[in-house]
Amino acid sequence: MEILSLPENEPFITGIEESIDICSNQIMKLADASIFHCRSGKAHIEIDLQAYEVTENTQLLLLPGSIFNCTCASHDFTVSYIVFSDTLFWEITSRLDPSFFHFLKEHPCIVIPEERVKPFIGLSLVMKDLYEDRDNSFRIQIFKNFIQNFILDFYDKTQHLFLQKKTEGINRQEEIFKRFIQLIHKHCTTQREVSFYAAELFITPRYLSTIVQNVSGNTAKSIIDRHVILEIKALLQSTSLSIQEISNRLSFPDQSFFWPLFQETYRQIPSSIPKPVLKQKKLLSIKKAAFSCLYRVNNYSANLLSEPSTLIILCL
Repeated sequence: MEILSLPENEPFITGIEESIDICSNQIMKLADASIFHCRSGKAHIEIDLQAYEVTENTQLLLLPGSIFNCTCASHDFTVSYIVFSDTLFWEITSRLDPSFFHFLKEHPCIVIPEERVKPFIGLSLVMKDLYEDRDNSFRIQIFKNFIQNFILDFYDKTQHLFLQKKTEGINRQEEIFKRFIQLIHKHCTTQREVSFYAAELFITPRYLSTIVQNVSGNTAKSIIDRHVILEIKALLQSTSLSIQEISNRLSFPDQSFFWPLFQETYRQIPSSIPKPVLKQKKLLSIKKAAFSCLYRVNNYSANLLSEPSTLIILCL
C-alpha cells in the first residue's frame, strides 16, 4: 500500500496501468489526496467504514484524512493513479463549494462512462512525463494547473448529482443525521460526547439520539465510538505510536478512559497482524494502562473486576 503514501520530499507520484498490491487488510489513515482509475480486475475496499466494490472504469477520489482498507483484490487488478500532498490538494480546491467535498466524502467511488476514460488516461500520461521532468522550473505549478482543470471538470460533470441530492428525497431527520456524521468525521479525535454534537446541530442530546436511532438503528454514542475505534485501529496499524501517545493524540484525559476503546480495537485487529507482536511492542504502555484502570476502579462499578474484559487486562 506504499502508493497511498508519498515518499519523503515528493509532492506527487503517478503510475499508469500498474499491477499493485494494495490488499493488505490493513487500515490506514491517508495523509495525502489521490485519484485512482481502475483499468482492469476488481477489488473490495472500505473507505471511512463504508464498503465499495471497485471494477473496471471505477474512479476513486480520496480526500486527505480518509481511512482506507482493501480487503481483497483480483490477480488482474490494475490502476492508473495520481497521489499528491494535502497542501497541494487544498491549494488546488480552495475555491470550490463545500458541498463538493461533502459529495466526495459520501461518494468517493464513481463508475465513469467510457467517454470520460480518455481524459483521465491523457492526464495520467502527462503527469507521468511531468513527474520524470525534475529539471522543469515550473513543475509544481504545471501539476497544480492540470489537476485543478481535471477536478473542475469532474466538479462540473457531477455537480447535478450533489445539487439534486440536496433538494430531493431527504427529510429533516436524514439531513440532521448526515450533518451529524460529517461532524464526527471532523471532530471524533477530540470530541466523543453526544452533547457536543447536539450543540453543534442546535438541538438537544435527547432529540439527536432519537434521530440517530430512527435513521440508523444505532445509538449516537455507538456511532461516535465506532469512528474513534477506527481512528485507533489506523494509528495502531500504520504508526509506531505507543498506547500513551495514541491516548494523548486522541485527547483522552488519561489511559483509564482510553482503555475500554483500546480493548475493543485490540479484539478487532485483523489476523494478518499478529497480536503477540503488538503485545510485545505495546507491553509497557499496556501495563501502565492496566494499573491506571485498577487505580480508578473505585470510581466505577464494583462489578468491574468481574468483567471478562478486566481479566484480560490482568492477564496481559
